[in-house]
Amino acid sequence: MISSKCSRLSLRTPSLSASFPTPARCLNSLRLGCSLLPDTKATYVSHTPPFPRITRCLSSSPATASAHLNTNTLEKIMYPPIEPFVKDALKVSNVHTLYYEISGNPNGTPVVFLHGGPGGGVDPKDRQFFDPSKYKIVLFDQRGAGKSTPSASLEENTTWDLVKDIETLRGHLKIDKWHVFGGSWGSTLSLAYAESHPDRVKSLTLRGIFTLRKSELRFFYQEGASHLFPEAWDEYIAPIPEAERQDMILAYHAQLTSEDEETRIRAAKAWSRWEMWTSKLYVDPAYVAEAEKDDWANAFARIENHYFVNNGWMRDGQLLEKGEVDKIRHIPCVVVQGRYDVVCPATTAYALKKVWPELTLHIVPDAGHSSREPGTAKLLVEATDAFASL
Repeated sequence: MISSKCSRLSLRTPSLSASFPTPARCLNSLRLGCSLLPDTKATYVSHTPPFPRITRCLSSSPATASAHLNTNTLEKIMYPPIEPFVKDALKVSNVHTLYYEISGNPNGTPVVFLHGGPGGGVDPKDRQFFDPSKYKIVLFDQRGAGKSTPSASLEENTTWDLVKDIETLRGHLKIDKWHVFGGSWGSTLSLAYAESHPDRVKSLTLRGIFTLRKSELRFFYQEGASHLFPEAWDEYIAPIPEAERQDMILAYHAQLTSEDEETRIRAAKAWSRWEMWTSKLYVDPAYVAEAEKDDWANAFARIENHYFVNNGWMRDGQLLEKGEVDKIRHIPCVVVQGRYDVVCPATTAYALKKVWPELTLHIVPDAGHSSREPGTAKLLVEATDAFASL
C-alpha cells in the first residue's frame, strides 16, 4: 500500500525551486496542488517587483468546494496510520520533561513535526504527512502540552525555551540536520528555530503562517474574525465582563491564571471553542467537541494565552525582518495557506513571501486554517514527498 502510494505521488509531485516559477510550472502546480475540477478557473498572477508571484486557484462555487471535499478524502491523500517504534521522555529543565516519539524508517531522513497552539500537543494523525518508508518521523509535545509534564505549566515556558528544546532533542537523537514541518503556531516556532539554527534545517514545510504580530492577534482575538463568526464570538466573549472586553487577551489571562479551578476551566473551554469553531472552512463539530475536554482545553488555552499576552518574547514582526529571513533564505521552503483561514489570515503568508520571494507559496482556494482539509493536506504531503530526497 505504501509503495503504490509512493509511485502515484511521485508522478504528481511538483518540482520545488528556490526561484520564481515559470507560467507553465505555475499552471502545472495549480492543477496538481489544487485538484482543479472542470468548471474551475486557474489564474497565474504575475506582479512587477517588489511584489512576488504566487500560485492562485479560483473555485467557481461552494458546490465545487463541497464536491472537492467529498472526492478527496484524507484517507486517499495522507499516508496510512502507523505506530511509533520509540516512545520516550526527555528532561529539558528542572521543571519540564517532554514526551517524544519516533516512527517510520529508523534509517530514514529525519523530520521533526512542530505542533500548533502553543499548547496543542501532537496527534497520531500527524505522522501521516510523511512517507514512512523514507522518513524518520520525530514528534514531541512542547512544554506543558500533550503528554509532556507538568501539564499546562507556564513556568520556564517561552518561545526561546522551545527553540532550545528542539536543539536538545536533536542532539539527544544524534541527528545532524533535519527537515522541519509546522503549521499555525508550529510555523512560528519553525521560523524561530530555523532563524536561530539555520545550519540544522534541511527544509521547511509550513502551513497557516503565524508570526505573532500584534495585528494578527488583534484580528483573531479582538476584532476581525468576530465579523465572520458572530455566533461563536458571542460564546467567546461571554466569560469576560463587558467592562474588560477592550483587551480580550489580557482579560482572559486573568481568568486562565485564576486560583479558582472552575473559573480557569470555564475560560479555557470558551477560549478553545473559539479557535475550534473557526479552524475549518466548514465548521467541524468534532473539532468543537475537542474544546470540551478539561485537560486539553486547560493546557491549550493557558499556554496559548501566556505566549500571546507576552508577545512571544519577540519584537513585533521579528520573524519577518529581512535580517532574520536572510539567515534562512537558502533553505528550501514550501508554504501552504488556506484562502479562508481566519485564524492565521493569508496576509501573513503573503508578507513572508514578499520578504522571502524564493519560497514556494500555495494558496488553497477551498480551505480554512486546518491542516486536515483535503486541499491543504494534499499539498503538504506533496511537499514532504519532494523534500524526502534532499
